[in-house]
Amino acid sequence: MSEAVRFEEVFSDLYRLASRVSFRVLGDRGDAEDVAREALARTHVRWARLCDRPEGWIVTVATNLAIDRLRRRSRTTEPVGEPVALVETHLSERIDLARALRRLSRRQREVVVLRYLADWPELEVADVLGCTPGTVKSHASRGLAQLRHHLEEKGVRGGDDVRASG
Repeated sequence: MSEAVRFEEVFSDLYRLASRVSFRVLGDRGDAEDVAREALARTHVRWARLCDRPEGWIVTVATNLAIDRLRRRSRTTEPVGEPVALVETHLSERIDLARALRRLSRRQREVVVLRYLADWPELEVADVLGCTPGTVKSHASRGLAQLRHHLEEKGVRGGDDVRASG
């Protein structure tokens, strides 16, 4: 993106991206939309510095905000009445994934989130992050391996299902 691009021109695309990534972490549309709005507000404040390549930054911010919200949700969720009806089935798995993502290096987390949570192709991830497709593949491979390891450490089933898709 050039410096001539105004925030208002790309707002919708950035909002969809932040919302999609947040939803994949949170599993709740309302929370994902709240996170996307907060991420866009933070992007707007920093637009002069971000206008060239805001996608990677907004994905990182949205992911971090979603993880924080997920962590807060897990601390405040106290079942009342029927626990099965109130507690999200996969909440603990989402929290474990969020924690595992936090343990990755910044670049690995950016690649994994853009590539697999935002469903971006390798070439697009490479362009946004300013690296080669080979670097994206390398970070994705190492990041996924570390995610598997962290999830297996926690005893999360399905850690074997985390795999790279070309």
